[in-house]
Amino acid sequence: MPAETESFSENTSFDTMDLSTEILKAVREMGFQEPSTVQARTIPLMMSGADINAIAPTGTGKTCAFGIPMLEYVQLKDSRIQEVVLAPTRELALQIGDELTRLAHFIQGVRIAVIYGGQSISKQITALKRRPQIIIATPGRLLDHMQRGNIRLDAVHTMVLDEADEMLNMGFVKDVTKIIEATPPQRQLVLFSATTNQDVLTIAWKYQHDPVEITVEATQKDRPQITQYVIAAEQDKKTDQLLYLLDADVYQRVMIFCNTKFMTDKLTRQLVREGYHAECLHGDIPQAKRNVVMNDFKRGKFPILVSTDVAARGIDVDDVEAVINYDLPNENEYYLHRIGRTGRAHKHGVSFSLVTFRESVRMDEILKYMLTSPTPLKFNDGILCREDGTPFFDHI
Repeated sequence: MPAETESFSENTSFDTMDLSTEILKAVREMGFQEPSTVQARTIPLMMSGADINAIAPTGTGKTCAFGIPMLEYVQLKDSRIQEVVLAPTRELALQIGDELTRLAHFIQGVRIAVIYGGQSISKQITALKRRPQIIIATPGRLLDHMQRGNIRLDAVHTMVLDEADEMLNMGFVKDVTKIIEATPPQRQLVLFSATTNQDVLTIAWKYQHDPVEITVEATQKDRPQITQYVIAAEQDKKTDQLLYLLDADVYQRVMIFCNTKFMTDKLTRQLVREGYHAECLHGDIPQAKRNVVMNDFKRGKFPILVSTDVAARGIDVDDVEAVINYDLPNENEYYLHRIGRTGRAHKHGVSFSLVTFRESVRMDEILKYMLTSPTPLKFNDGILCREDGTPFFDHI
């Protein structure tokens, strides 16, 4: 059946949503004053039991949008798995687990487990023996546990596919299908995506029951406050121009994105040789070390993180002040996810993209996708300047 269109009357306060005192207390401790648009639209619908197909941009509060209802109707005396969140990457699964744990801080008896590839199976089996009611997992590892008999999904009440578009694009269609089919037919299925594609539509058509469609544009209230800059760069001077941005000493928390593991390693070594405290993340780094690096960056133990797109969707740090695209991403969506690492929690952020002449066509494609016009900058005699020739950093 075709999806229904949502009829929506916006809630402006968490207090009007009939939430428990435990959730309200946790929300206030997390610093949320009022629900974002996606939260205001999703929470009442999920709590009513509706299947939902939501299209919402990154950075608009999706985790709380589905996490709050899941925590509200989990049955604490039932030790079976009742709620499942599927995420495309280990980093995103851990991030969701952290946020749900914070939301559940005042709820006695709720147990949450995060299951992902790259971590010891035995460690995860120990976590599963604690009988969690909520599981956050990557598809491959969840299916592995199901096949081993460690996990049963026959009591699942709600399943959420977070970043469903990315997950299905990554080739998890068969795994996701098997997982959904292991849950009761009457369970609630909620899909969150930044964009839509045929695989998402197929899953929705096949497994959802009269779903409500929610499309959330990034309103001024919800839109991350990010000022974007494009710097005309030369390939052999990119590193020097990057060092200029870092030496300006304006941004204390910076993420730098490269396209390859080789470039990520190389650039990190160069920064360390120049005296910067930088660490890197990419897919060849063992998961245990990746967890340490991400946690240390979140805690402010070092100021510069160099990464491939492995962290573009998987790190949630409220005070990243600047994102620098050393390389332009190969996919338009990744530009959005990269720069969305800054400007979070209603703070202002900036992004810089170092664009060579050869990359200018790629940049034009990204800007058409983004429907945005960054401010152009260029170097004149080694000084970063605006179009009118005035220095970008007044103090240099």
